[in-house]
Amino acid sequence: MRKHIIGRRAFLTGAGAAALSAADALRVREGFAQEAGAVPNSAGTAAPKLKAPAGACDCHHHIYDARFPFSRAGARMVADSRVPDYQALQRRLGISRNIVVTPTPFPASVADNLVTLDALAAFGPNARGVAIVYPGITDAELKTLADGGVRGIRFSLTAANGSSPPIPPATVDAIELLAKRVNALGWHVQFNVDADQIVAAEALLNRLPSPIVFDHMGHMPQPDGIGHPAYKIVRGLIDKGRTWVKLSVTYDSSKIGPPTYADVNKVGEAYVKAAPERMLWGSNWPHPNETTKPDDARLFDLLAEWAPGEATRRRILVENPEILYGFAKTA
Repeated sequence: MRKHIIGRRAFLTGAGAAALSAADALRVREGFAQEAGAVPNSAGTAAPKLKAPAGACDCHHHIYDARFPFSRAGARMVADSRVPDYQALQRRLGISRNIVVTPTPFPASVADNLVTLDALAAFGPNARGVAIVYPGITDAELKTLADGGVRGIRFSLTAANGSSPPIPPATVDAIELLAKRVNALGWHVQFNVDADQIVAAEALLNRLPSPIVFDHMGHMPQPDGIGHPAYKIVRGLIDKGRTWVKLSVTYDSSKIGPPTYADVNKVGEAYVKAAPERMLWGSNWPHPNETTKPDDARLFDLLAEWAPGEATRRRILVENPEILYGFAKTA
């Protein structure tokens, strides 16, 4: 894959600078009140019943911007998913910190992460990023990503058709090599893999040196839920003290569906009960795989069902992101 080295100064004075002036006017500030209203790529207009604590973080969302097309032919571009669109969701939910995840499969060039770097520049110090990289990424390119606010790399290896493709040996080798390199930077390795892939990759996951983050509760399928062998594997990794789980995307595996998502709720409840100190929450806005967009206020309110205690919710929304992503401590 062609290498792309992007100087930070050139980036900020180019495409990123164009976004800064608008972002300065729109930037979300600490302590704003939740506002009701329509948000692109989100159903409903009401604010959630759950009040977000100061410093709450949405640990998983994407930004799509046609100014930054992806290198893969036919790559999906989601409309109305730019920085100001997401800031409308922040106001609705009362969220003041956020993690921008580059929305493309592994591998990807640094140029494919320009949309994330641009968004991080617009959001400012209350945002961090997770990048998609490629096996031969240079140290200079990693520094560009780090300077731009990236704190992890993601391997998105699930199939759009719902199948569980085996992870190719070359990808396994790349994951191990890249995990060593980013661990030296203090970054984590994030996996968007389904439950069967977790089972197949158990040995790999147990020997990685870096912190691990599982997207979307590890995609535990229903009706198996926590009875799937992958749940035990993830729990074992959590117990080793270096693995985190994102409590996000309840809709993709639920057989019951909205508004209760009662079957998937059992997975969320089990994770929180077992290890609240390793849980994160994410919206997955703009819900790129959903033709019927969910109600983000309802998805946020589910956290109150998984974590009834206010102190536990604060841990998940504020304290855990501060540890993993390096945000300043909230008083």
